[in-house]
Amino acid sequence: MIKHPEQRVGVFVDSQNMYHTAKNLYRAKVNFKEILKTAIAGRRLVRAVAYVIESKSHEEAGFFDALDKQGFEVKSKELQVFFGGAKKGDWDIGMAIDTVKMADKLDCVILVTGDGDFIPLIRYLKENKGCLVEVVAFSKTTSTKLIEEADDFTDLGANPKKYLIK
Repeated sequence: MIKHPEQRVGVFVDSQNMYHTAKNLYRAKVNFKEILKTAIAGRRLVRAVAYVIESKSHEEAGFFDALDKQGFEVKSKELQVFFGGAKKGDWDIGMAIDTVKMADKLDCVILVTGDGDFIPLIRYLKENKGCLVEVVAFSKTTSTKLIEEADDFTDLGANPKKYLIK
């Protein structure tokens, strides 16, 4: 895929997906600064948004500040804890709505996630908004169909030392 400097890009990061993949697969943390640099690829960044979940203890505050300093707009919401102890915290719908709202101002949408739930979003952005859609994630935990639907895929697992912090 041709990536030229005049392309307007938006980067949307499913932080939970990336965090858990790095932790479970590599026993490491994600280097979001390097991921952003790779995703932009010398193009014109319009917006970079990282979607995060807050726990009741707010122990993630340092991580959220680091994302902010690296150039991300941080959108957070609290972890839901249900009766019986079940927990839920995801941003799939919020992330999808934000990308659709921004699509008219972008030439390329970059989704940093391996979650196959975003396949309908990719189709919508390509067919209805004329956007190129790239996916950046670790191939070992990325939906094969998500990779197929994207115009381009960057496998962070091909160079884990660059994208992980031990």
